[in-house]
Amino acid sequence: MATPSEYTLSVVERLQEAKKSANKSYSQIAAETGLTNVYVAQLLRRQAHLKPDTAQKLRASLPQLTDDLIEQMMKPPFRSFDPDLVQEPAIYRFPSSPFSVIA
Repeated sequence: MATPSEYTLSVVERLQEAKKSANKSYSQIAAETGLTNVYVAQLLRRQAHLKPDTAQKLRASLPQLTDDLIEQMMKPPFRSFDPDLVQEPAIYRFPSSPFSVIA
């Protein structure tokens, strides 16, 4: 059985394949859908939640998207925790920075 990260990777690979087969850039898809290219990239990498009213616009731009992929994109994206990231000095010192202190 696939782990959540393996399943997510499979979905992301299929989403990227749909984009590739349409031969469109994120900016082209964004222009066709009225979205930003960053949001389109996040959607196609499962880093953002697809809203129902956006799904029709995205499907019009990428007809290769299956019902299953649209359904997966409407689910909350998976978030992961990387313990190595917390060891990065810029990250673990950030909470003690003056910007995090409420005056």
